[in-house]
Amino acid sequence: MVGRPVVFVVSDSVGETAELVARAAISQFAAPAMEIRRFPMVDDQQALREAIEAARQQPTMIVYTIIVPELRAELKRLTEQYGLTAIDIMGPMLDGLEKVLGRPPRLEPGLSHQLDEDYFRKVEAIEFAVKYDDGKDPRGFLRADVILLGVSRSSKTPVSMYLAHRRVKVANLPLVPEVALPKELFLVEPHKVVGLRVSPDKLHNIREERVKTIGLRSDANYSSMERILMELDYAEEVFRKVGCPLVDVTNKAIEETAVRVLELINRGVKFGD
Repeated sequence: MVGRPVVFVVSDSVGETAELVARAAISQFAAPAMEIRRFPMVDDQQALREAIEAARQQPTMIVYTIIVPELRAELKRLTEQYGLTAIDIMGPMLDGLEKVLGRPPRLEPGLSHQLDEDYFRKVEAIEFAVKYDDGKDPRGFLRADVILLGVSRSSKTPVSMYLAHRRVKVANLPLVPEVALPKELFLVEPHKVVGLRVSPDKLHNIREERVKTIGLRSDANYSSMERILMELDYAEEVFRKVGCPLVDVTNKAIEETAVRVLELINRGVKFGD
């Protein structure tokens, strides 16, 4: 076999689980990035043999999540026949759980991706966060579970998306001294609004990196300390006017900030209800 090594992800569902495991393992090796090819919805022996035949054409490791025992056994037989390296992700887990729980698995591919009510709530929250990101439409404030306020690069968008994956509808608004605040902001209960604080030095470093990334001059007003201090002073003024709780994001990971936001605005309401 010739060519660069590749990882085949073979699954009778979408293959997301196996790919995540493969990427985590690959990251532990100081080597060029490996190609990962997915073979999803492999639900019969013909599709299985096609994947195996493709794997024989180059150095390949197969990572698989096959639920149906007959297909799993056939994949194991073929990989052993052709001397291919194959890793079973689901088989040992199913066997172990069967022993512990004392009952057999359901053996239905794709159960973890069923489109249940919780899934649709998550999708709705993500779509909401995208639609009402960066103050695009202040009317969304009236429908949001949470509204995040902060200057540019204070982690509003990543925190919004993190919360959206937990079924929380989040809108956010960048605070810019030259832009008037939307009237909708003052129609929302203050406890549903959270201001994001960040230290001047931290913000300066973040914006300098941003300036380099987008190719602006190093002395751009956006990253100047004078501009940053003016924006932060303005943000504090807005926070006081709105009367909202605050989170200092200076030394917090996105996850920490998101948890703190929920602590501040959660008054016994289960988001997504």
